[in-house]
Amino acid sequence: MMRRFIPLIAASILACGCPRPVQYSRPALPVPHAWPDKSPGPAGAPAAADLKWREFFSDQRLQSVIELALANNRDLRMATLNIDKVQALYRIQRAELYPTIAASAGAEGYRVPENLSGGDEARTVAQYTVGLGTASWELDFFGRIRSLRSAALERYLATEQARSATQISLIAAVANTYLALAADREELRLAQVTLEAQQASYDLIRRSRDLGIASDLDLRQVQTQVDAARVEIARYSAQIALDENALNLLVGAPVASGMLSDNLSEAGAVKDIAPGLPSEVLLRRPDILAAEHQLKAASANIGAARAAFFPRISLTAAAGVVSSDLTNLFKPAAGTWNLAPQAILPIFDSGARQAAYRVAEADRDMAIATYEKAIQAAFREVSDALSLRTNLMAQQDALQSLVNSLEETYRLSETRYKAGIDSYLSVLVAQRSLFAAQQQLVGIRLARLSNLVTLYKVLGGGA
Repeated sequence: MMRRFIPLIAASILACGCPRPVQYSRPALPVPHAWPDKSPGPAGAPAAADLKWREFFSDQRLQSVIELALANNRDLRMATLNIDKVQALYRIQRAELYPTIAASAGAEGYRVPENLSGGDEARTVAQYTVGLGTASWELDFFGRIRSLRSAALERYLATEQARSATQISLIAAVANTYLALAADREELRLAQVTLEAQQASYDLIRRSRDLGIASDLDLRQVQTQVDAARVEIARYSAQIALDENALNLLVGAPVASGMLSDNLSEAGAVKDIAPGLPSEVLLRRPDILAAEHQLKAASANIGAARAAFFPRISLTAAAGVVSSDLTNLFKPAAGTWNLAPQAILPIFDSGARQAAYRVAEADRDMAIATYEKAIQAAFREVSDALSLRTNLMAQQDALQSLVNSLEETYRLSETRYKAGIDSYLSVLVAQRSLFAAQQQLVGIRLARLSNLVTLYKVLGGGA
């Protein structure tokens, strides 16, 4: 029987021809070959993807908070569990390449009535069987199962990259929230110092007013500054509470107060990184790699859809022993086997297979568009971060110079007031300007550090 079936298989393959495997070709990058910002990066700085997050963030307390987030964040946990799920699905798909062998044992008994037994009395017939066999194992001559296995593998690899992308985003979000909290704590401390200075001025002017030296106008003017500082303290106290709540949510567990920083300069100690070239950087980002794996999976599905146009050859086989007497079941004479090969060649299906093939091609084209869109979005993110880097540094330098000038202005105004040359109004104006400039300086320092964290993220660091 098998000798007759082998020519049938060969004839089916020769008549239909073997489909060629779908060759994957990476699409060209739909972005320029250089970043719009032509300013050179730090000399000798490493690429972000080569710099581990522990090396990029130098503050040990921030490192501890990030470690806690990586252990407890629920989004990252779900991404990790999704890897396990897709890995199991890949193993299920891969198992279809091999036969499923099952053991079976059975016993059957039935009574043959007298009028059918061919004798003078009824007979009782018994049959016992033990065997091993496989049912409908598809012989993958045309690559259908191999294509589906490749697609499942690429989806599994995509989930691994998706988890890395989730980790990168989590690290950046934790760092930015941590820095915002440190900045608000520094703003609160600045407001408290300002309030202490304003309160001391208020007490001094009130005593001067009681002695007839200062006027009520001077007293009311300094009272406005005291009240304004109190408002700022209340505002930053509320913002700190919101920052702590946001950080606890990101981390997935309460963050101890000892792990938090009051100094933005210490919390924001980070390493310099080099932007590199788009072709080197973008293709290493986990989200881009995940999109490419999804594209490869869609291309593999085309191979499976193409294989549907060719015969599907399957094999059912079993071997074992059978006997009507249980004592003779395992004797050599009880051996038996069966082999049932089958070849199904689709002829007419109202265009269903052709439609399925077009669906696979459309999915592949959509995956290409998604992949190119991901690259374009990544290119914009890096370009924006690079453009801001130089400008924010220039703003910080200018604001630092402004704060230094206003500190000297405030000192001179206070000296002239105590000497009786100017009114207290000039002191108030200098104080107000200095406090506003100090607040702006903290804000621009936070913006610059957040920009560096964002640049590290969009360049693929932290995986």
